[in-house]
Amino acid sequence: MELVQHIEPNNFTLADLDALPDDGSQYELVDGIFLVTPSPTLLHQVAVAALNYALQQNCPARYRVITAPMDYQPTAGRSLQPDVLVATRDDPGPDALRLPLLLAVEVLSPATRSKDLVLKRNLYEEAGVAAYWIFDPEAEILTVLELEDGRYVERAVVKAEEAFEAEVPFSVRVVPAELVG
Repeated sequence: MELVQHIEPNNFTLADLDALPDDGSQYELVDGIFLVTPSPTLLHQVAVAALNYALQQNCPARYRVITAPMDYQPTAGRSLQPDVLVATRDDPGPDALRLPLLLAVEVLSPATRSKDLVLKRNLYEEAGVAAYWIFDPEAEILTVLELEDGRYVERAVVKAEEAFEAEVPFSVRVVPAELVG
């Protein structure tokens, strides 16, 4: 006889998250609630690859650039997967990062727009993530937020062929149109 474990709604744990299948969906955990996102679109993945490449080319040796799926677990009840992230090499890893990230990047898609713009913005801010970039590949707009006194401040909104010269987490030039071209 097979035993079935029943989990109370809104009471999921990191152990429950680890038991989920690797089926191409993105699974995240926020205070006992699972967030499930379907596989990304081609445009989304092109933008993620381009952002990863730009960051990798300029990344100092003391940091590392990682693309999803990589769990960032700032608390015992939260596991998030930014599309691209920059972490310090001092983070113990290897299965999940726990120290505050230097940068979290989310690429918007119809399935993630509200989650990325509202929920994840607040969660990254609470976790002390130094910078949060939100890229809309369809509109070719990059929004840059940086932590100041514990709150995100909008540093730039960069469109199409405009260039953004980042200083946080390190010096890198990003042109939104080049991320999807």
